[in-house]
Amino acid sequence: MATDFWASSHYKRWIVDRATLKESRSDDLQYVDDPEYLDFFAIFFANVITKLGKKLNFRQRVIATAIVFFRRFYIKNSYCETDPFIVIAACCYVAGKAEESPVHIKNMVAEARLFFSQQPYGVKYFPSDNSKLAEMEFYLVADLECDLTVFHPYRTLLSLCKKESSNDLQTEAGEVGVGVDDGPRYWGSGDGQLELPDDAFQLAWSIVNDTYRSDLCLLYPPHLLAITALYLAVVLHGPTRELLQQQSHSVEATPVHNSPRRSSRQNSSTSLSHSKKPSQDFVAFFAELNISMPLVATIAQEIISLYTLWERYVEDSDHVDSARGTFYGHPSAQTQPTASHSGVSTPVENLEDAQRPHGATPTFLLQVLTRMRENRLSDMAHASSGRHVAVNKMLERTQAAG
Repeated sequence: MATDFWASSHYKRWIVDRATLKESRSDDLQYVDDPEYLDFFAIFFANVITKLGKKLNFRQRVIATAIVFFRRFYIKNSYCETDPFIVIAACCYVAGKAEESPVHIKNMVAEARLFFSQQPYGVKYFPSDNSKLAEMEFYLVADLECDLTVFHPYRTLLSLCKKESSNDLQTEAGEVGVGVDDGPRYWGSGDGQLELPDDAFQLAWSIVNDTYRSDLCLLYPPHLLAITALYLAVVLHGPTRELLQQQSHSVEATPVHNSPRRSSRQNSSTSLSHSKKPSQDFVAFFAELNISMPLVATIAQEIISLYTLWERYVEDSDHVDSARGTFYGHPSAQTQPTASHSGVSTPVENLEDAQRPHGATPTFLLQVLTRMRENRLSDMAHASSGRHVAVNKMLERTQAAG
């Protein structure tokens, strides 16, 4: 693994701007009634990759890498021109290799075919031929420009919270700011690290997991996502938030006056009592970081917007590592039974019947995706009367397979 994030292909070629993302969805926007559906697709496909990764016993890092590969692939391609399900299988297959957790191609095809055939996906056309997945692997790696090195916020999160040994920190020095001589160390002097309770740290870890349900991994370096997750965890975690409020009140209530003289015995006893376990100053920790706090606040607002959108997405799921429940103060909507997710899926006759007034469901999104692909293929087959399109020749055979 590359040790310097700032010299890696991740930083140089795969941190993009919003204009690039908007341009990458230009074809898809022609075939959807509401651009918000594409934001729901980001959540939906990330959930699909996560579930498939768990079926394959992947570590969280491998799942995150597969999601990043999927996002990078669709910077250059459109949902309406490709089959996202075979792309998902290829992303998981390549991510397993890149993160040294390989899965045999036969097992990948078998698991993906079985998983996608179940409800709510109901994909009956997933190829059983191993060569189709191998072919898609070459298309994927070509569109990724063979850049398979992906940095994630997890290592930064661990290092900032004293959850790793110094030997582990050296493996990704450029990401955590250790051992880099020609660049600023974003945590300031390097001496200050945040001490969080285990449940607060787990909340920050869950927030990092949740960021992969959006395009944040394409817009910002991973260390900024990790620091933003810590920033939100301090605010959302109840005991830590109370400690932060106590610190702010104590600073406001501290009078400024000359203290009376005390004996040396009194001073020594007082210093011993205060040196036992001083509470950490969270505000000072973030203020001393060598980063832009306004930028962190911007990312925090985008994460909040993600949760607001995600609250309107209804899906029966076994995800227990999301911070949605903490954010809204109630159990996640994914774990609440609904009338449309009774366990028995009924085919939907049209999009209007599947559409929910307040959001979307997997069934509805699959209907939208099917309609998009059908309309796109229709336009490609009738170019004289339809929209003029530039066909991606590399994916023609994959489309035929899907």
